[in-house]
Amino acid sequence: MDTATAELFRFDNSFARELPELYAEWQAASVPAPRLLALNDELAVEVGLDPNVLQTPDGVAVLAGNVAPAGATPIAMAYAGHQFGNYSPRLGDGRALLLGEVIDIHGRRRDVHLKGSGRTPFARGGDGKAAIGPMLRELLIGEAMHALGIPTTRALAVVATGEHINREGMLPGAVLTRVASSHLRVGTFEYAARLGDLDLVRRLADHAIARHYPAIADVDRRYLAFYEQVVDAQAALVARWMLVGFIHGVMNTDNMTISGETIDYGPCAFLDAYDPATVFSSIDHAGRYAFGNQPAIAQWNLTRLAETLLPLLADDTDTAIAAATEVLESFPRQFRAHWDAGMAAKLGLVALEDGDPQLFDDLLATMREHHIDHTSWYRALAALVRGSREAPISLLADVDPTQPWIDRWQARLAADGRTPEDVAAAMDAVNPIYIPRNHLVEEALEAATAGDLAAFERLLTVVTDPFHARPGDGRYAEPAPDSFGRYYQTFCGT
Repeated sequence: MDTATAELFRFDNSFARELPELYAEWQAASVPAPRLLALNDELAVEVGLDPNVLQTPDGVAVLAGNVAPAGATPIAMAYAGHQFGNYSPRLGDGRALLLGEVIDIHGRRRDVHLKGSGRTPFARGGDGKAAIGPMLRELLIGEAMHALGIPTTRALAVVATGEHINREGMLPGAVLTRVASSHLRVGTFEYAARLGDLDLVRRLADHAIARHYPAIADVDRRYLAFYEQVVDAQAALVARWMLVGFIHGVMNTDNMTISGETIDYGPCAFLDAYDPATVFSSIDHAGRYAFGNQPAIAQWNLTRLAETLLPLLADDTDTAIAAATEVLESFPRQFRAHWDAGMAAKLGLVALEDGDPQLFDDLLATMREHHIDHTSWYRALAALVRGSREAPISLLADVDPTQPWIDRWQARLAADGRTPEDVAAAMDAVNPIYIPRNHLVEEALEAATAGDLAAFERLLTVVTDPFHARPGDGRYAEPAPDSFGRYYQTFCGT
């Protein structure tokens, strides 16, 4: 390894130092022919890395897992989890490794993590590998979410491995390098609590507080304050998902971060027509993680976190349960506050008034009844504010049945007293034109798997600038054909 690559990362690995009970030291599997498919130059610079060095053969060897860079402490992190409601006491990174932590250019601690880097002690019978399609999906969706202003883990790079892995057939393999505020999950706390070591749970909580919520480190009852912070972070996150029509697809407790970042873009998708019952995941047979269920599932997961923290909240169990319950029961209220604020912005309202939540609920009922596209509708309403009477009607198949609601909304806008252009501009600033439409994602990933990255790169360019119209790119704003959406399923990629 050359000098530039050896000095590429400046690791400071606090998790490995402080919590040895929660990982296994491990090395990535060597791959035969690493080739860089995608590199996130902007993210590389943000975390203090040189994109030019990352593109060299030595840099690609690091991104593929063939070489552990100087200062790395490769570890497979341990965690438990409730998967579709069923408790699994030992999950962990079955095909992933935390290389270490870096301090980015803004002074924030960030994990650098490989995914698809081979079997670990937590592999549970899998091969530890990943295919090109799911790894490029994670990069694409993560960058789209980042552009939409939603907290998320992000992909630094995807490297083809030069080998094939067996999924629904033989598929070309890949390794993803992921950057996250941390990989601490609700499942991490479940694993620590299962070990029956209260000191370990306390050290884990202190580690999480220092990393994500340092402002509460010295407050009274800091573990209850920590729980309050996580509850609010998840309420805000899921509200943001709902506002853009995002469906995570597999909201197990091992896929819920303590930081409030979105993690693990497996069977995820975006709504076309608004319907809270929408399920795309091939493994979600009962619709547990349907779009409209996401807030309730988040609260369920946070209940599992509360159970792990009870011994830290009070010496008396009843007192601890009462304190945790009070915080937990605030989740629906906090979620609704975040969601209402977001809906007000989407509809061009300056501030919430008493009747606004009902206005929002009635809109969604109308959208569901008439199968209105979730993304296009809000841009059409902004066009209506500017004077285009045809904009909303063009999304419907018949005479506009939404006019009674539109009349109420326009009267509400008039009460704010802003100019139409100010209202429309404010709406356009928060309502995307482009999201990763499911049919376009599949089209791009299918071509990339076959060796052609052009469609993927084009789609990535579009969805990372979601609020500005691009001449000639109208197809990227169009919903999927009915025939596609009716049968579409997503898969976890493992």
